[in-house]
Amino acid sequence: MGLGYRISCGEGGCVVEGNIFCGSEGRNMLETKDLILNKAKFSDWKDMYANVWRHPETARYMMWSITTSESDAKARILKTIEFQKSHDTYLVYEKEGGTSIGFAGVEKVEPFVYQEAGICLGPDYVGKGFGTQILACLMQYCKEMFDAKEFIYSSRDENLASRKLAESFGFTVFSVIPETDCKDGHPYHMLRYRREL
Repeated sequence: MGLGYRISCGEGGCVVEGNIFCGSEGRNMLETKDLILNKAKFSDWKDMYANVWRHPETARYMMWSITTSESDAKARILKTIEFQKSHDTYLVYEKEGGTSIGFAGVEKVEPFVYQEAGICLGPDYVGKGFGTQILACLMQYCKEMFDAKEFIYSSRDENLASRKLAESFGFTVFSVIPETDCKDGHPYHMLRYRREL
């Protein structure tokens, strides 16, 4: 059994809503205006398959390959649940309706420095300001919960929407790393951005 928390993030910052008793899974939740970031459950396989994992355009800039069957989606959600037990990662849900539409998370790089561990939304959910809400919430979460002083964001040079998101938050590039796509072998550059919190 563990203590958890609920964090609601808005324009004025994040509010930590007490020490909510969450049970043995320690389910902690982050909240934005339109979204909930929460730990995965098995029943999410269907939405994640329909909205995220089966879409080539969603996987295009990510390190993972698409899921091509419902049975593979069920296996994938089990791996996701297990991974999330030891990582600060979440599925992204629409507040209205509770549909899972993506995933996001953070990880510690060094003391007081955190980075996003991937922000991904299904194709029907991009261009709605959700990425902005997620990034703002993750940065505020790291600042409020871990006293983070710096946040790092990564984007492929070819992912214009991701680069635009980083720049809209005032991130600046501090590293450009030549990479090769593990799925099709094409070269690209990984842009590493940083911003003080």
